[in-house]
Amino acid sequence: MNDKNLNKTNLKLHINVKDPTNAEIVRIAWPILAELLLGSLFGMMDMMMLGRISDNALAAASVAAVGMTNQPLFIGLSLVQALNVGGTAMISRYFGANQNEKIETAMSHVLLLSMLMLAIPLSILGLVFTDSIMTLMGAQADTLQVGRCYFKIIMVGFIFQSLNMAISAALRGIGETKIPMTINLRCNFLNVFGNAVLIYGLIGFPKLGITGAGISTALSNIVASILIFRYVIKGKSIIRFNVKKPFKINKRILYNLFKIGVPASLEQIVLRTGLLLFARIVAGLGTVVYAAHQIAISILALSFQPGQAFGIAASSLTGRELGAGEFEMAEEYAGKTRRIGSIISTIMALVLFFFGPWIVGLYSVDPMIIRNASIALKIIALVQPFQASQLILAGALRGAGDTFWPLVASFFGVLLVRVVFAYIFVGIMGYGLVGAWVAVLIDQFVRWAFVYLRFRTGKWKYIRIK
Repeated sequence: MNDKNLNKTNLKLHINVKDPTNAEIVRIAWPILAELLLGSLFGMMDMMMLGRISDNALAAASVAAVGMTNQPLFIGLSLVQALNVGGTAMISRYFGANQNEKIETAMSHVLLLSMLMLAIPLSILGLVFTDSIMTLMGAQADTLQVGRCYFKIIMVGFIFQSLNMAISAALRGIGETKIPMTINLRCNFLNVFGNAVLIYGLIGFPKLGITGAGISTALSNIVASILIFRYVIKGKSIIRFNVKKPFKINKRILYNLFKIGVPASLEQIVLRTGLLLFARIVAGLGTVVYAAHQIAISILALSFQPGQAFGIAASSLTGRELGAGEFEMAEEYAGKTRRIGSIISTIMALVLFFFGPWIVGLYSVDPMIIRNASIALKIIALVQPFQASQLILAGALRGAGDTFWPLVASFFGVLLVRVVFAYIFVGIMGYGLVGAWVAVLIDQFVRWAFVYLRFRTGKWKYIRIK
């Protein structure tokens, strides 16, 4: 499908569910979308519960502490996810080429590298340097005091969360998306229940505040990792994991993982470095404004889930079709996945634009927080078209093993454009939180332009995976 047809397809505002291509996209994407949307909603409920602690100062410090913990946590998770990108690309290719015997070997390598190279070492670093990391994030004295224990607990849960993510990514590589959705949603429900009980001290449990939220989150991650690991051990899927089978290093798989994973990892390092610098700029506006910013970030995380979900679907479908040698079909899947995801994102943008104050009011009753975060939501609504398109087409590129251009897009968009413009708008021109979010809008446009232009070349279809 050429670029002209791709653009025409994107102008249509309906989805033909009888089209077998669309039906396959929806089959793979809807469990991912449901999982990500509800997962974000549950994460939002964490902040809502903390934001409604009766002591307003404690509530603002708790919300800020969660935001500052999330920044380094997301760095760790994004590095794990970058390695998973290589695993998903390989597994989808092997699945499309009917080379199922290679799938378990690929997953074994991803799991081992995720645990030994990333999850365990990063968790230890987080536990040892908690205060230094939170201070680097811009935590003021009240936030540091409230959030120290929460940070340590979350770092323990990070190990199990990484294991869960690695196996989920492998299952999605073969289009098996319902099992990760079911397991993760059940554990998210468990997390919300645990939060309510431990934050507020219900049904006889102590009132632990933000520490209770950390305990509940870590426990839900442990349960999720156990359930999904048990699933692949039992051999109910094409992806099977035999714990008794001796592990042998496969140089070809390692080569593929590093070839795809290194640019993806560098992209995540660039992205998270830029986001950290961006957070530092906003943190200088004070605890209350930073709390409003974190609420906006939380809602932004929800709003990009359609792009994220359809990006994962595009990655799986593109890799599968390229593995089968169906180059034009791979491009058609990418184009149609982009259109469907963009329609859903546009609907969400309208909701954020018109109902922003009401949504923010679910987090906090502080009028200053509501006012600042609501303005940010209007800008987030404008971000949606570029964000969704960029995420989905980048997913297609990653499924093809083309991880270099998403790296270039993130380098220019986040590390240069967002940080530089945020510094100018906030630090020099004094536009406050509005200036910071205008920088986000410009960043998303720049990233979209890089990814879209790369996709148009069609060169990604001819990248080889051994």
